[in-house]
Amino acid sequence: MKKFNLGLVINPIAGIGGSVALKGSDGEGIAEQAIALGATAKSNARASLALEILLPYKDNITIYTVSGDMGESSAEALGFTTKVIHEVESEITSERDTEQAVTKLITQDIDLLLFAGGDGTARNVCHIVEDKFPVLGIPAGCKIHSGVYAITPKAAGRVVELMITNQLVSLTDADVMDIDESLFRQGIVKAKRYGEMQVPSELRYIQAVKSGGKESDELVLQDIAADVISKMDDELFIIGSGSTTAFVMEELALENTLLGVDAVQEQELVASDLTEPKLWQLIQTYQQDQVKLVITLIGGQGHIFGRGNQQLSPRVIRAIGKENIYIIATKTKLNALDARPLITDTGDSKLDMELSGYLPVITGYNDQVLYPVASPQ
Repeated sequence: MKKFNLGLVINPIAGIGGSVALKGSDGEGIAEQAIALGATAKSNARASLALEILLPYKDNITIYTVSGDMGESSAEALGFTTKVIHEVESEITSERDTEQAVTKLITQDIDLLLFAGGDGTARNVCHIVEDKFPVLGIPAGCKIHSGVYAITPKAAGRVVELMITNQLVSLTDADVMDIDESLFRQGIVKAKRYGEMQVPSELRYIQAVKSGGKESDELVLQDIAADVISKMDDELFIIGSGSTTAFVMEELALENTLLGVDAVQEQELVASDLTEPKLWQLIQTYQQDQVKLVITLIGGQGHIFGRGNQQLSPRVIRAIGKENIYIIATKTKLNALDARPLITDTGDSKLDMELSGYLPVITGYNDQVLYPVASPQ
């Protein structure tokens, strides 16, 4: 087996604001604010999930990486041979650190640049690499609109495994997308294309660019909202993010956090834009069967957990229970997946397995379909 030189860059603060309702980590002072609110960084753990897939081949892999939490720590903890080609000084890294690291990495004799982060990180990598070098993203941010990411961290590892074992993997140009997080925090989604990069293409493992825009078929959405509202009695309803769930709140004439998590009881707003700790504290005051969760899927990708709703942490999902989760979507949105399963990427492999199988999806009033849900590969 040929020696494989893997470049690795981790954005240690990617997605750190997700669990505390800051909608990301972009922006001056956001990481510090998230940490002050009790958020913890998870991108290294997600990168490790990808690298663990490669452990059977570690004798044939050299990882070229960055000091500390930007790659070295995770790679060495798993026993990989590493070569640190860039040192960082600050504990809270910046876009400049990522771009400097990538600039140095692509001068090495690496076969692929693997990076962990969100859409902001993809922009930083694209700024240096453009479409001249193969890359692959490990999803670790709050928002993943770009097509340069694998669908889950483990899926990223599987793609690299295909390359290491000399299986045919095509290179495809994929769009790098990002949204304005300052507008995002105001409930406005404004996505922009920033370029494209070459990614190893394996349709089982690489995600589609997120489908944007609100659902246009208001009659169907009204039917879905009516079905959900008819189920509301005295239970606490947690309403997840997204335009489809927002329609439920609109029909209730309640203020909605489009990109956050709200709580409703007896058709009245209880709490808005809940952080993970606040949500956890709230549901602890209820019996399990007295809490329901309403979520939708990301159009074009199929994720129901792990994208833009990190407030719904593994402990929160477990406390609510699989049987108390309502997934809502139009049949048009489901058909657009081309029979691909819905995806759970909670960061907890055991929970992802527990959530897999066929789950009902509410597609209208008294109308639902059974649709497959898959755990990450």
